[in-house]
Amino acid sequence: MDVTTKRIYSPVAPDDGYRVLVDRLWPRGVSKAEADLDLWLRDVAPSPELRTWWDHDPDKLAEFAARYDAELDHNPAATELRLVTQEHPRVTLLYAARDPRVNHAQVLLAYLEA
Repeated sequence: MDVTTKRIYSPVAPDDGYRVLVDRLWPRGVSKAEADLDLWLRDVAPSPELRTWWDHDPDKLAEFAARYDAELDHNPAATELRLVTQEHPRVTLLYAARDPRVNHAQVLLAYLEA
């Protein structure tokens, strides 16, 4: 499994492989053409309630990860994403958050690797 993460605002690169947006909301200022997506899997993102509770607070990251993992365990979209990672040699999970280390895509990547 070759999966990586990347900010949606970064330029598209040939080595991105299969590009999957994993945000529930469409990123501001990005057109569909610029995004150059293969799939928008919005349902794999954290629930609105969890996202609001977390508010990208680095101090809550560990608790957020535990809660998000629990959501993913019962989320059919997580199963769909696992299938996508098996069908494509390289998958890039795209997210809009500013912090490259504190975002749900990193938690999702760790979940897929576990």
